[in-house]
Amino acid sequence: MAMFIWAHTSAVISHPASDLLPSVSNFRECLNNQRCLISQQWKPAISAERLLRHRRKKCVPLMSVEGISDPDTLDDSSILTKRIDAPLIDALKATAEEDVACFHFPGHNRGKAAPYVLSDLIGHGTFTHDLPELPELDDLFSPKGAILDAQVKAAKLFGASETWFLVGGTTCGIQASIMATCCPGDVLILPRNSHISATSGLILSGAMPKYILPEYSSHWDIAGGVTPTQVETAIKELEGGRKAPAAVLVTSPTYHGICSNLSEIMELCHSRGIPVIVDEAHGAHFRFHPNFPSTALEQGADLAVQSTHKVLSSLTQSSMLHGSGNLIDRERITKCLQILQSSSPSYLLLASLDAARAQIEEKPDTIFSNALALSLLAKHEIRKIPGVSLLESSCFVSGFPAIDPLRITLGVSQLHMSGYLADEELWEGHHIIPELVGSKSLTFAVNLGTTRKDVERLISGFKTVSIKFFKGSNLQSGVENGVLIPDLTTYGSMQLSPRDAFFAKKRRVSIRESLGEICGELICPYPPGIPVMVPGEVITDEALSYLLNVMRMGAEISGASDHRLSSILVCIASHNGKVAQEA
Repeated sequence: MAMFIWAHTSAVISHPASDLLPSVSNFRECLNNQRCLISQQWKPAISAERLLRHRRKKCVPLMSVEGISDPDTLDDSSILTKRIDAPLIDALKATAEEDVACFHFPGHNRGKAAPYVLSDLIGHGTFTHDLPELPELDDLFSPKGAILDAQVKAAKLFGASETWFLVGGTTCGIQASIMATCCPGDVLILPRNSHISATSGLILSGAMPKYILPEYSSHWDIAGGVTPTQVETAIKELEGGRKAPAAVLVTSPTYHGICSNLSEIMELCHSRGIPVIVDEAHGAHFRFHPNFPSTALEQGADLAVQSTHKVLSSLTQSSMLHGSGNLIDRERITKCLQILQSSSPSYLLLASLDAARAQIEEKPDTIFSNALALSLLAKHEIRKIPGVSLLESSCFVSGFPAIDPLRITLGVSQLHMSGYLADEELWEGHHIIPELVGSKSLTFAVNLGTTRKDVERLISGFKTVSIKFFKGSNLQSGVENGVLIPDLTTYGSMQLSPRDAFFAKKRRVSIRESLGEICGELICPYPPGIPVMVPGEVITDEALSYLLNVMRMGAEISGASDHRLSSILVCIASHNGKVAQEA
């Protein structure tokens, strides 16, 4: 007999989280005893006879089941009454099932020559469906069939006028957005804590940055969002020099889930005809629960780039770029994406975007109810643990509109330890893996796959760490006193455009000799990939001290040619004071 499994996600968020979850937990425990996999929608575990029948269909149907406590009471006919339309999944499945003689790439020949060490790991079906740009699978850069249909459905679900699928992650979406709005010499307004992809976008486009310094919490060692006042000030400063920004880029939410007031930023930018790009990599889920913050598109963004693979369920490296309004040249976006993305895109990545959209479309208003309840439960319990603090909007003077309810950032300074040490303790004692580790905090991402068992382990882990390290809240944190935290206003001034500095001739100097020189490479701690130095910027003592300190605390330095950071590449000035260019 076929077994069908599902998870009930219709919890009412107005009730306390602790009241919502026991029934879900007990149900999952019951199913786990039968070795069943729980997901946010039911998926049939199909018997051999049923599998043969389903192969005659375009895809296995997905639907939501509510109010049923026993999976064995399901009737087969009721389950098959609804199927989710996933055109790219359908096309990939149908193509893979064709009886053909393959004389095309890739070389594993639809799995017939798949390396067994990888096939054993990920399954033979992965290779069977790893297909090239065959006519029936459409063309990513000139879509007319299945890809176009999938992108149109995604645009409708996410509230966009047009959606582009990305196989180069949100990174290529940010780069394309900057290239499509900025020409060489143009000015882009953006936060100092923008992702590394924004800096590479400046190099590719030739634009000059006009940085906004977001509010910075030294207590947390975390930068927040930007305010409409800061954006307006940057615009007026440029206008004072008879310049106008080609575009404004805002990161919202940030890696820590901090949201900026996008609606007011849109209003002041659009009144001047300035398009706004939003790096919404961490906010692809915002549209799918009434308790989540408003999306960038809902607040008027012209371009919003989302990492569908982060909180939603597509494969790593797959993202979406959403467009709206009439300030963006859509043809230019398409051309930029064709330059930046592979001419041999992975149809597994593309199909995963279609599948993630179909998964959300099944229950768009309630699919995140269980995840939200679990996040609320975790925060409620962790607030009680001595020495552990929770990042909230009130931690910043500006009082940003919201923090992503599924992002949990916990401070450990009062435990007299760094975030890196706390990470080691949580791993060694409980095998807990956070999304992001900082000098004074750890950030945890709750998603559709998070279980109550995961949350209970997180709570237990912090209780154990607190018992071991907490020595009383009246004492000053040794971590806070021991780390030299830079004032963001002390970062060096821009002497060259990032593009000119990138292509300039360079020399390697010791880190002590680099002070006051023009930086020739991009250097940042990772994660989260936020540059501390960018090409074209004067190197300051504060920036050097910060990098060396976070390295000693365990952070990895990304972008530097010398990963030990004992030396740095700087731009060479010629005899007339100008920077020499590469031949």
